[in-house]
Amino acid sequence: MAEPGWMGTNETKTETRKLLKRDSTSVFHDDGLTREALSHLPVTLQPMGVRSDFSLDLQLKYVHEQAANDEVKRALTSVLQHMRTGRGGHRRGGKALVQLLVEARGHAASVGEWEVVRLLQDSLDYAEERILQPEFDERYRLFQDGIRNQRLRRFVAGTLEINFKYVAETGREFLEQHPGAGVDDLLAHIDSLSHDARYLVAPEGRPGRYSLLRGRAEKMVWLERVLQERIDIEDPSEAAQRIAASPEAWALLAADPDGQMILRAAQLQQRSARLASLRKVAEDRTATELDLQRALEGQYWIFGGRFVGEAAQRRLVSGDEVDIPLIRGDGSLHIVELKRAMSMKGPLVKRHRGAWVPTAEVHDAVGQAVNYLVGLDENRQQIFEEFGIETRRASAIVLIGHPAVQPSVLEREINEALRTFNTHVNRVEVITYKELIDNAGRSLGDPSGT
Repeated sequence: MAEPGWMGTNETKTETRKLLKRDSTSVFHDDGLTREALSHLPVTLQPMGVRSDFSLDLQLKYVHEQAANDEVKRALTSVLQHMRTGRGGHRRGGKALVQLLVEARGHAASVGEWEVVRLLQDSLDYAEERILQPEFDERYRLFQDGIRNQRLRRFVAGTLEINFKYVAETGREFLEQHPGAGVDDLLAHIDSLSHDARYLVAPEGRPGRYSLLRGRAEKMVWLERVLQERIDIEDPSEAAQRIAASPEAWALLAADPDGQMILRAAQLQQRSARLASLRKVAEDRTATELDLQRALEGQYWIFGGRFVGEAAQRRLVSGDEVDIPLIRGDGSLHIVELKRAMSMKGPLVKRHRGAWVPTAEVHDAVGQAVNYLVGLDENRQQIFEEFGIETRRASAIVLIGHPAVQPSVLEREINEALRTFNTHVNRVEVITYKELIDNAGRSLGDPSGT
């Protein structure tokens, strides 16, 4: 393997000092970098995890060959041994790999092997995905035996050739259509093309041909912002691009200037899918309160149209943390207390004097909600000053149980018992998960609520 043309020791040390000083706030003394100084480098920022592959293995073997000090070689051996102990032919990575690389770099710095320090900095940058794999492979000639990768060079050159030809042709067309345009106008036009290129489409009837529609980027930025701000979509950018590629979606947008038809359809579809996921969790006999809370996060619409969002702060009173803090249209607080659904310990209702009444487990949950409300009342002024939330008129919902917990009792009778109980409890409402989900389903246009 041919040796890359690295700088001499003194120049390497200078460049390494610049690199490390850029990435760290620690102070470096004139007598050289120390292992303690190197330990302050930020090495845990991992945008997409820690990469450990054959390329890194080959590069570290090269670094091992360049190291002269035995302690540095042992540190590099530990790195390679860690990587090669993965299962199923895969190499191990993780935080342990990063830490071992940092330690090896520290050993090299402490004995003045600055070339090895530089090489290990590349190893770290590659492992933490700050260097792309093609660049890494090309820099170290990992798979070319010292011969430059001509295929990669030809690919980059061909891509640039096509790009420059397209820009030149587009520029000529623009100037023909706008004879009085200046340099700034031409550059602005080319820049706008770079934004529209994101929404390139491949027409079905023209294989091998692509269409770049002018002005599409501006519309898609608007649509992406609307999707992001008005409904819950995991990737608004991807959703906007998918809509952009759909002729049917564009027809709807053209018919409805505000795009509300698409927004409503996307919103209903997304809410229906999340409601189905919540139903699955609520019917799971092993689901915990935490599982239910995660399934309900961000779905305040399920509780009815009177709520406009969730409060960011769940701990409003010292010692109390509410499960879901909802905000009503008038700015006041409404808390949701979550209990188990199918996995609750006992029944929801019991027979008492010829009627069904809530059990002690339900009463205990209501008591807990009431205690929260008392704390909110007592700290109303402080909460308003710190968080801007009005708790004077705060109320609560207790979500608990599922009719399937008591198959011997009709669902209708369970719901009636809880409704009767609710009429005698001030500021607190008890409801089962199934009734909440069924009501939400009906609000989406499903008469059965399923």
